[in-house]
Amino acid sequence: FGIATDENFVITTTNRKEITEDNFSELVQDGVTLYLLQSVDQMLLLATKERIDFLPHYDTLVKSGMYEYYASEGQNPLPFALAELIDNALSATSRNTGIRSIQIKLLFDDSQGKPAVAVIDNGSGMTSKQLNNWAVYRLSKFTRQGDFESDHSGYVRPLPVPRSLNSDISYFGVGGKQAVFFVGQSARMISKPAESQDVHELVLSKEDF
Repeated sequence: FGIATDENFVITTTNRKEITEDNFSELVQDGVTLYLLQSVDQMLLLATKERIDFLPHYDTLVKSGMYEYYASEGQNPLPFALAELIDNALSATSRNTGIRSIQIKLLFDDSQGKPAVAVIDNGSGMTSKQLNNWAVYRLSKFTRQGDFESDHSGYVRPLPVPRSLNSDISYFGVGGKQAVFFVGQSARMISKPAESQDVHELVLSKEDF
């Protein structure tokens, strides 16, 4: 650092707490920004930059559906949440050359561990990458990698009308997850790409979070 052997210096945090032997383990953590100064109250000669790594709190995901669907003014929000899940199945089967099959099952026993809503379709299936993309909150269909629906260059936002199966909330990567966490506390996605023998499974769970 170019410090002479007879020069005094201090190491401080960005809020000017001096690092000492006593507080070192408390104040010096991975990623923390430190100042090397001649004194604790030394004026900074230049603006400093600090890199911040952040991960949104899981409530951003698991409570988002509560806001979105309770915001359905004067209407029972549950049908809209179910419609969002059905919309995913409609999209998945849109390119079927044969029969399009979509089943909705309400499971009130313990066969799945807890009561569950199951939406089953015979769509093209998702690769592990596509399933990973689905899990990312607010990953727009415009930017999803390896997703055949990613080319929406001609997409025009629909006029503001009551939510329906062509709602554009799904275009921005939140619809299915908001619906899931309005209906329940966890989501299990099981998918087998049509051209693959592999089955991919994803679990998002409030309990796991």
